[in-house]
Amino acid sequence: MKALVLKRDKLIEFADIPMPEKPAADWLLVRVAYAGICSSDIRRGFGGGAYHYPLIMGHEFSGSVEESSPGSRFSTGDRVVVYPLLPCRRCRPCQNGDYAQCQDYDYFGSRRNGGFAEYVYVPEYNIVPVPAHVDLLHAALTEPCAVALHGVNRLNVHPGDSAAVIGFGPIGNMVAQWLRIRGCTRIFAVDIDEHKLELARKMGFIPVDSREQDPVVVLQEHTGGQGVDRVVEACGFPRTFLQAVQSAARFADVLFLGNIHGQFVIGEKDFSSILRKELTILGTWNSRIVPSGHNDWTAALDHMDRKLEVAPLISHTPELQEGPRVFEQVVESSFGSIGKIVFRVHP
Repeated sequence: MKALVLKRDKLIEFADIPMPEKPAADWLLVRVAYAGICSSDIRRGFGGGAYHYPLIMGHEFSGSVEESSPGSRFSTGDRVVVYPLLPCRRCRPCQNGDYAQCQDYDYFGSRRNGGFAEYVYVPEYNIVPVPAHVDLLHAALTEPCAVALHGVNRLNVHPGDSAAVIGFGPIGNMVAQWLRIRGCTRIFAVDIDEHKLELARKMGFIPVDSREQDPVVVLQEHTGGQGVDRVVEACGFPRTFLQAVQSAARFADVLFLGNIHGQFVIGEKDFSSILRKELTILGTWNSRIVPSGHNDWTAALDHMDRKLEVAPLISHTPELQEGPRVFEQVVESSFGSIGKIVFRVHP
């Protein structure tokens, strides 16, 4: 089969490799249709972040069941997406269904080969059916949609709340959409990229260009000096972490979603503000696939292509064989402003 293989740091090749072997009876062969690039793939492949080489990256993918098993709830041809985390099922978090907190997990696209390939064997438990109303291309974004929803679920959102999302890439945009679905009325999109800000405006959010103005000042002005009720930091810089705290209203929630780059230091005044305003500071990671039929993944798929729009977030759909060139352009920033890049594998 064909795959994008990370041979070593900063070297990725489109290559012929053997078909994977079936690990166990309850693992089904999935034919990958579409696979999205995550920012973590860039750090993993071009920043020395891989656990091992060679490696097939990719943890955001959709496809169809190529080969089922006797007694399986899936049939050949069923359209599916894949929850990429493989829990140990033994540790205390796993016993509670908190698989994202597993202490000994495996992961498609990082710890084991993932979706930048024509075929992947997947445990049946990790396979989620795609509803008929969802485009299979859009379904490849289920994982980041579920991650965004999981973060929003950490917030104590009330109808009519104001909200701000700092960092309006694809996942920040998804966060804003979930906040709107939950009842937030004024949602501010803070970024430095004019294309992302323009998309935010078209989608009904309030753009704040932090190149032109201090976003903290702007958010305070828009809220009559009160600050924002729910603030989500979705880009991962120490400066924006601090801006999230400074933008918050009294009794607000501040959610740290971005993986931080650098050291976050908070001064006495801002720390005192956390105490005096009685802010709730929250962290979030990954998503939940339990309980069955009512979790972050099924909710994301139920809303997708209805109230949750992901089509505007997809900017490029190259073929898998174009992968080496695509990654080179992303790393060199020669694409210019980009949204979500989704490879066409078996569209």
